[in-house]
Amino acid sequence: MSALKSMLAASVAASVLIASQASAQDGEAAPITVIHAGTLLAAPGEEPASTERSIVIQNGVITGVETGYIEPVGAEIVDLSDMYVLPGLIDSHVHISGELSATSRLDRMTLDDADAALDGARNARTTLRAGFTTVRDCGGPMSIFALRDAIRDGDVPGPRILASGPAITPTGGHGDINGYRHEIIDLFSGGNACNGADDCRRAVREAVRAGADFIKITATGGVLSNTNAGVGQQFFDDELEAIVETARMLGREVTAHAHGREGVEAALRAGVASIEHGTYLNEMTVDLFNEHEAYLVPTVLAGVTVAEMAEAGMLPPAVRDKALEVGPQMIDMLGIARRGGVRIAFGTDSGVSRHGQNARELELMLESGFSAEEAIAAATIVAAEHINLEEEIGRIAPGFSADIIAVSGDPYANISEMRDVDFVMARGEVALDPQRD
Repeated sequence: MSALKSMLAASVAASVLIASQASAQDGEAAPITVIHAGTLLAAPGEEPASTERSIVIQNGVITGVETGYIEPVGAEIVDLSDMYVLPGLIDSHVHISGELSATSRLDRMTLDDADAALDGARNARTTLRAGFTTVRDCGGPMSIFALRDAIRDGDVPGPRILASGPAITPTGGHGDINGYRHEIIDLFSGGNACNGADDCRRAVREAVRAGADFIKITATGGVLSNTNAGVGQQFFDDELEAIVETARMLGREVTAHAHGREGVEAALRAGVASIEHGTYLNEMTVDLFNEHEAYLVPTVLAGVTVAEMAEAGMLPPAVRDKALEVGPQMIDMLGIARRGGVRIAFGTDSGVSRHGQNARELELMLESGFSAEEAIAAATIVAAEHINLEEEIGRIAPGFSADIIAVSGDPYANISEMRDVDFVMARGEVALDPQRD
């Protein structure tokens, strides 16, 4: 380090220490952590990589990003000088409370919300240690709200969660209970199923009352519903409009599960903020996305996963046929959306795929034509904008939450590095560090 750099580093270190001492005198907790980042990808897709940077963290927030390696007196130093350091990743579509398996349909009969909460806590920890510091849970049991709050309060390790609770669905649609005898269907069907515009307004209000951060709806049929109703539109236009209007009145956005093109387009016309999946979109659909400034959350990994499970004979006939048809479409769909300029936020539908393997979606995005930098931007800066947290997460900069990960190799050169994250910090707390574990 040059003499000038040494002087600057000493000056910064002194300033950080003075700020810390002043904070402590004001009665605030003021321990400082400084991360020495070998290569810093602070804003993927927007800024070039930089080398030899110090990230200063206090009270779970990044307070500075300095040139060179500073060592304020009393600060904890985290040495990532031989690593690539990035913002924590954001998965815009997970189901953290469960995971698809050969016993999933039986589990519904034998497990309750307490089991789902414990499974969710385990899956949340796995997801966090895979480098995902924020997720959006797009349809799950009511226990998701307790898990969300426990993670927020620091009682349980996991990513920051935004949750919808049970997806709003038409009766018999994807999101309702299908494929069981009537007594079982009646036992498990809940207030998330609605019919007609007025009833759909009621379902939105009940979701908000339960604690929903956003509203998830199933605008079309779905692959994993054990019914041969297909993947076309299942809500009427007036029902979609009533849902979006009611959600807006209550300060919530709507995201729509949608595969069939007509259902995707109906949801966009109704004003949803985003589409999950979007399998059969085309160039005309792309124009609607751009007209309404809506996001696409592609979940290509889910399509690949269900196709693999269908080929292995793990799915019932009605599900298997849809999986074999829908799954292979999704990589081509994502390429169409990217070329058309659609805003694309990273999302996996994990819970269909295994939790902790979320970063495989990045590899699939490259197969659709993304560069590695574009794919990582979709999982950081773009996803943060999508979930309205762009002033808090998605980049490494002063004032942002200290959600920080590191990998040993250059992810722009080899995207598969993202499947082997070496260090994770969430909200200033270290969640994965091989030197400590």
